Amino acid sequence: MLTCDICGKEVLLLEEMKTHLLLSHLENAIKCPLCSLSGESYDELCFHISSAHPEEQLTVQGPTDIISSSGGTETGRTDRELSQTSQSCSAEDSCDTAGGGSNRDPGVISDSRQLELNSTPESRCLSLGRTELITLGPETRTETINYHKEDNDWFESGHNKPKEKRLFSPRKDKLFSCPMCALVCNSCFILQEHVELHLEEQHSVEGNCSAYRMYSSGERRLECPICSVIYNDSFSLQEHVELHLDHQAASGSATVGSLGSDLKLATQLQQEEEQQWRHEAAQQEREDFKKLQMQFGLDGKGGYRRQMERTMEKAVARGHMGAAEFHHRKAEMMESLASGVDDGRTRTMGVTRVLYEYYQTESRDVAHVWLSADTDHYSSSAGDKGWGCGYRNLQMLISCLLRVDMYLPYLQERVVPSIPQLQRMIEEAWRAGLDPQGASHFNQKLQGTRAWIGATEIYSLLISLGISAHIIDFHRPTGPRDTHPQLFDWVKQYYCDPSRSSRLPPSVIQTSLPPLYLQHEGHSRSIVGLEQKKNGSLCLLVLDPGSSSSDTSKLLNRDTISRAIRHVRKFSGSLKHKQYQVVSVQGVLTAEEKQRSIFSSGTLRAERIP
Repeated sequence: MLTCDICGKEVLLLEEMKTHLLLSHLENAIKCPLCSLSGESYDELCFHISSAHPEEQLTVQGPTDIISSSGGTETGRTDRELSQTSQSCSAEDSCDTAGGGSNRDPGVISDSRQLELNSTPESRCLSLGRTELITLGPETRTETINYHKEDNDWFESGHNKPKEKRLFSPRKDKLFSCPMCALVCNSCFILQEHVELHLEEQHSVEGNCSAYRMYSSGERRLECPICSVIYNDSFSLQEHVELHLDHQAASGSATVGSLGSDLKLATQLQQEEEQQWRHEAAQQEREDFKKLQMQFGLDGKGGYRRQMERTMEKAVARGHMGAAEFHHRKAEMMESLASGVDDGRTRTMGVTRVLYEYYQTESRDVAHVWLSADTDHYSSSAGDKGWGCGYRNLQMLISCLLRVDMYLPYLQERVVPSIPQLQRMIEEAWRAGLDPQGASHFNQKLQGTRAWIGATEIYSLLISLGISAHIIDFHRPTGPRDTHPQLFDWVKQYYCDPSRSSRLPPSVIQTSLPPLYLQHEGHSRSIVGLEQKKNGSLCLLVLDPGSSSSDTSKLLNRDTISRAIRHVRKFSGSLKHKQYQVVSVQGVLTAEEKQRSIFSSGTLRAERIP
């Protein structure tokens, strides 16, 4: 027979005793010791006490009684109360139990019920069934007592601290002792959890031990940055660090040779890299220079004659020219080169005369027209295509000068020279001392090259012939949208003769003035006249050497002149290059003026407008 230690009921089997304890004394007979709440489970009642009576729990100094309906007493403690109880009890507790003398046996934890764990393993309280164990420290002994109805008071008379309360467990299972404290339990799983708490606490203590060692004594601790040794003063730490440095200096002397070799290798690699970079830069510069020479015809691949021969050879190879025609035209070219006179294959005569007749009859919206003296048009040929525009404009200018009596005595041959002959004449001007900077630019040589010429070379040739010339530089736009209205105004002043006494000049005037050489980047043209509309707008009449002879010849036909003249008119919106240069012929020079012009060409300067 088994007898209940609480109510004295006798049962036959152990399972019936567990059922009795669960139904009669655990779930149905628990009552809150601080209010009238009852009939709740143990976990619910613990939650009720911790939430509804927090202030009362803080003031309680001992275990709280939970009164059962049967008159017995059951202990219900929170974690905070158990911790306070463990802290108040000493290792040698002299308090007696409610039933008489103490019976100090090792505490046993049964596996019927487990209470919550306190903050430290030493003060943990585990309660299973009706048996409770409280461990108060590694040296604290435990005792078990039987509960009786009259044990309602947990305090002895005359004592202010609570008595130790221990419940007896009838089970005799295998016991497990904690290797780190005096706790003994009968479940290996509970012991494992208990030991893990010990280990967690130990790790947290070790994590803070360095800071504790540093500041617990209140002294200043300095750590070596090399080996982490702690010193109390800075002087000791300084001496210690200097020892480290001296040792490193002594050991580093053995590696001086290796450091020197590394420095030598790095210097060698840097020099090789710089040499490679200079080589690549020089090669790129040579390639750019070759492209520039090719662009301006200074690549040494021949001039007018060689280009003409290659062009005719390609025409024969493609079947566009027969062998007989090839030899005939080559013979004419050789004769022209020998005589220095242009063969006239690209010349179109009488252009300005045709323009004068056109404006006489077709001047509906035109107020005034000024034209140069009679000028022939010269277009580029197969021998100078791509680079001969400057020479062709010079031929146009000379064709006009040959028709003006003032300039005729200064033109020795009284013919229009060929392009190779013009190159020879410019070289002679350089040798006379004209434009030394331009001569050095072309390396004193134009013959046999495809070099481009510009305003300065035209000026040098005219001065060498004794003809007065001026260069006017329109170096920047002077109107909206990059236009040059001052260029048009200057051309109007050039053609208008202020000495004319007539108040109403005729609408079309052909002057005795030579055409103007107009140069801009990459190309040049000739201005042969100026047209002024009735609304005051100005329009230049320009002959372009890039136009073929067949296109220019359309100006000579009355049926096609209306369409062909569109290519001659150039309004302000058509000239939008950043810079323009104009070469104008303004009379002849005396011998003294020619010498002064040659001397001043050492620092050749143009008249800048604006």
